[in-house]
Amino acid sequence: MENEYFPAADVGAVIVAAGRGSRMGTKESKQFLMLEDKPIIVHTLAVFDRHPLIREIVLVTGAQDVDRCKAWIAEYGFTKQIKVIPGGAERQHSVYKGLAELSAPWVLVHDGVRPFVTSREITSCYKAAVEYGASVLAVPVKDTVKQVNAEGYVTATPDRRSLWAIQTPQAFRRSDLLLAHKQAESEGFTGTDDASLVERMGKAVKVVEGGYHNIKITTPEDLGIAESILRRMNESKEGEDVS
Repeated sequence: MENEYFPAADVGAVIVAAGRGSRMGTKESKQFLMLEDKPIIVHTLAVFDRHPLIREIVLVTGAQDVDRCKAWIAEYGFTKQIKVIPGGAERQHSVYKGLAELSAPWVLVHDGVRPFVTSREITSCYKAAVEYGASVLAVPVKDTVKQVNAEGYVTATPDRRSLWAIQTPQAFRRSDLLLAHKQAESEGFTGTDDASLVERMGKAVKVVEGGYHNIKITTPEDLGIAESILRRMNESKEGEDVS
């Protein structure tokens, strides 16, 4: 069993779904758009709800969306207690508020619009955090990446072998991540993800290879890709090997 050496009481999850998502070009927030027969956020919550390592879940969403998220949680019959709270002005503030609602010593932070992370990837990310102190799910960059200056000229071509596209979940000791958030807030620093806050404290973050299926649904094109991924997952007996 996955939880034989990693008891469920050790892990909490913060699912962040408070953004509006202007790039989607819809009146409805991207995390609440329908994917087949359920809202995207319901697909995401389901993965963490059925994972044996996860004891507690906090869903952070917009203040105006708390009631309907609570209604969906009741409607879809999740087995774990999922606390729904309003987020802050920025993603970083929302994560911090979610952390304050958890008691588990280890935490996974995950984007609400990444519904295709697998149980195996969640376990691998958590185990790496326990072993190394902090971890992030990521995939190697496929394309050549250019560094470009303000005038639009190429200034460097980094070695693609050293470049990884960072995903979620990201796993940390909760006390470390809380300290990182407090330090960032006191210094007026806003990071692009939670790992960047931990990194600036001098802590190493282990990269765990994930899958290209673990997309972040942010544009209309992503919705079409998501429908295709979901069909493949539904056709797979395990629902895991879709990369």
